[in-house]
Amino acid sequence: MEKIEITVVGAGVVGLAVALELSKDHKDIYIIEAEDSFGRSTSSRNSEVIHAGIYYPKDSLKARTCTEGRRLLYDFCAENQVAYRKTGKLIVAVNDAEAKDLAGLLRNGRDNGVDDLKLLSREQIKELEPNIQAKAAIFSPSTGIVDSHGLMKTLAVQFAANNGSLVYNTRLTGIDKVSDGYYVTVEDKSGEVFKFFTRIFINSTGLNADKISALAGLSKDEYKLKYCKGDYIRVHSSKAKLINRLIYPVPKRAGAGLGIHATLDLAGGLRLGPDDEYVQNINYDVDPAKAGIFYESIRDFLPFIDLTDLSPDMAGIRPKLQGPGEGFRDFIIKEESQNGFPGFINLIGIESPGLTGALSIAGIVGKLIK
Repeated sequence: MEKIEITVVGAGVVGLAVALELSKDHKDIYIIEAEDSFGRSTSSRNSEVIHAGIYYPKDSLKARTCTEGRRLLYDFCAENQVAYRKTGKLIVAVNDAEAKDLAGLLRNGRDNGVDDLKLLSREQIKELEPNIQAKAAIFSPSTGIVDSHGLMKTLAVQFAANNGSLVYNTRLTGIDKVSDGYYVTVEDKSGEVFKFFTRIFINSTGLNADKISALAGLSKDEYKLKYCKGDYIRVHSSKAKLINRLIYPVPKRAGAGLGIHATLDLAGGLRLGPDDEYVQNINYDVDPAKAGIFYESIRDFLPFIDLTDLSPDMAGIRPKLQGPGEGFRDFIIKEESQNGFPGFINLIGIESPGLTGALSIAGIVGKLIK
């Protein structure tokens, strides 16, 4: 039976970042991916935002990996010619109640080490973004956008250059714990079954991370994922140049999303979203009727957008640990020795800001292995 030192299952942005980090100090590393290329689900179906670290509780993994990961990601993109733009972001309040909420967000962001945030008046907002309406806003200069596909491609190329192996079209079907590691069974697209030994197993399978953990025999209620779908609506290109930064509302409630916001892309386009809808099954269809709901959500602060400017764009699904109406749940980044699975590392509930924090998460996994 073939023996491998480290197996990473899942070639999303986090799995690729982890594998590249480990390939600097370890040899004989494989990434196993069920799809025909990297980043086919969560990693390629998002706003491509580099978050600053404003929203997450102090000292949480989400806060720590976001603030550290942001710096690492900007440096990585600059050094490796991955397209990005530090657009900046406004979190806008349209009434007195929302303006009061900004103070808490500002304090939380600063507690997390985001030291460049500014509170803006209506007049200052108009100087930056003359086409939006807001009573007050938080300005986050260090928020930006990134070419997620280009980022993942660069991570994959560098991993291969470090003699790492990336195997596509290969589905994991079995994990058996043995004394010094794990027997892993996989099936390729032709139906042929292979079995190999790995000393370290890293579960970075996104939407399926709880199922893969359970397949190994490690099933816990707190690992159970909930699917939260987010649809995006495209804004007509004639309106895309009317804002220069990302425009976010004050979050209405905890646990699901940050509210329907306006996000620029590197191609010069503008889209709205995502919303949040808990679903039982994975489905990426976008209901055209949602354009009206999105319009009502943003009309107060983006008055230049008309309902006729909106059309369906894409959808993504977040692998959330908290269900509807539940409070904050942090990333699970855990080496499972205490649960009887030494050398098994779980990455579960890696949703936003997982893209921003990917390189930081990779560093944490590297330390767990050391």
